[in-house]
Amino acid sequence: MKMTLRFISDPGHGWLEVSKGLLRELGIKPDQISSFSYQNATHAFLEEDCDAGVALDALKARGDEVLFDEVYQEHTPIRNMRGWRMSA
Repeated sequence: MKMTLRFISDPGHGWLEVSKGLLRELGIKPDQISSFSYQNATHAFLEEDCDAGVALDALKARGDEVLFDEVYQEHTPIRNMRGWRMSA
């Protein structure tokens, strides 16, 4: 299946936006995501260096093709979101 995910970056870092439902569907446990990622009520913003790869590897293993909608924001609101916790 083809899907498009947003990749959001600012001058210092980048995050892959993934719904928490998709993380559950892929079998990704909260403790597989580091504290360098962020979240809101419905989505995880997976840091680019490690956590995004966990989701992308799971999607690839499932046979999905991922396309990216890349968004650059000088001052992204992601940095003001709640950090990822294992209980997320």
